[in-house]
Amino acid sequence: MSSDPLFHNGVDTTVVLIVIGKTIAVFILLLFSVLMYIWFLRKVIAKMQNRIGPDRAGPFGLLQSLADGIKLFFKEQSSPTTADKWVFKLAPYLAIIPAFLAFSIVPIGGLVTIAGHPTYLQLFDPPFGILWLLAMSGLGLYGVMLAGWSSGSKYPLLGSVRASAQLLSYEAAFGLAIVGVLVQANVLSTRGIVNKQGALHWTGVQSIFNGDWYWLPAVVALVIFVMAAVAETNHPPFDLVEAEQELTGGFMTEYTGIRFAIFYLAEFMNLITMSAIAVTLFFGGPAGPGLGFLNADSWVNVWVMPVFWFMAKVLVLLFATVWLRATLPRLRYDQLMSLGWKYLIEIAFLWVMVSGVIVVGKQEGWNMAIVIPSAVAGAVILGGTLYASMPRRGEILEEIK
Repeated sequence: MSSDPLFHNGVDTTVVLIVIGKTIAVFILLLFSVLMYIWFLRKVIAKMQNRIGPDRAGPFGLLQSLADGIKLFFKEQSSPTTADKWVFKLAPYLAIIPAFLAFSIVPIGGLVTIAGHPTYLQLFDPPFGILWLLAMSGLGLYGVMLAGWSSGSKYPLLGSVRASAQLLSYEAAFGLAIVGVLVQANVLSTRGIVNKQGALHWTGVQSIFNGDWYWLPAVVALVIFVMAAVAETNHPPFDLVEAEQELTGGFMTEYTGIRFAIFYLAEFMNLITMSAIAVTLFFGGPAGPGLGFLNADSWVNVWVMPVFWFMAKVLVLLFATVWLRATLPRLRYDQLMSLGWKYLIEIAFLWVMVSGVIVVGKQEGWNMAIVIPSAVAGAVILGGTLYASMPRRGEILEEIK
């Protein structure tokens, strides 16, 4: 059952209308965010490459993404004669729906009152929110897999096979990075994780650096989470699923018009969702200072400022993804798989162990000056042992011969 106070006094017509309104609002917000992110991406990369970027449709080219979407909507829908037509048509929706459902658990703001009913600025707050996130991130793979398989073409099939291997490789590291946060928060609800980081009781800038926000006590988990999330969303430098130089577009090669636009939309929607999840898990969600010259319960501090801080944090992470796209070359496929299986998973396991020892030590009142160095030293020794036991490239080739 959801922890939203909206449902504590029973369900009536007003409550139903509020839920429908929140659903529409979150969908519009996410759709608008995707359109703005595509414009932002093209503009920032253009500046980095000493170009102008989109500047024709609307002021500063702000309507360029909308113009591209309208163009794709009215383009002809085609499909290969060898395609499994029903699966081919269904696959785009299987890609975009999980992206929206994953975003539904993100706390955008705090507790507000709508039509006399208290409710959170969050669409869905189940007590198993993190499990919901993992389930949705796994379901998104089916749209990509089925799109490649149902096309009846070789390049899309190769792209879908790569997608399944890539997601399986980085899903383990992704989940273990989240466990690094759960060890600190001891709760699965995303709202609970935000509240544990002091979202309701902002104590100043020291909240960022004294361990209230989990980016510091779970800094290794943060790095692993970011790398795994970028890989799961097929974002450069991990975009081998749709590598143009090798696969002419990958699983989307045979798609045109609005179906291609849905895949394109789902990819950027996933990226925004992962940035929002990173803000929720590591950076306090909507936590931030209000306007001191106004009352704490004024509508600006209750409605506007939490949403402002949440969007500002997400925007910083999205700028980092644009920076990655503009600067890093695409990895080779063997490098992609080695990074996931040989390094990220092992480091994530070790970090969970270190985090567990430190948390237990704090609960038991142990001397942290001894516990932390001992836990880190043990992890380094164990990690070095694992690394030394890995077969080297030359050894593998000799065994094959």
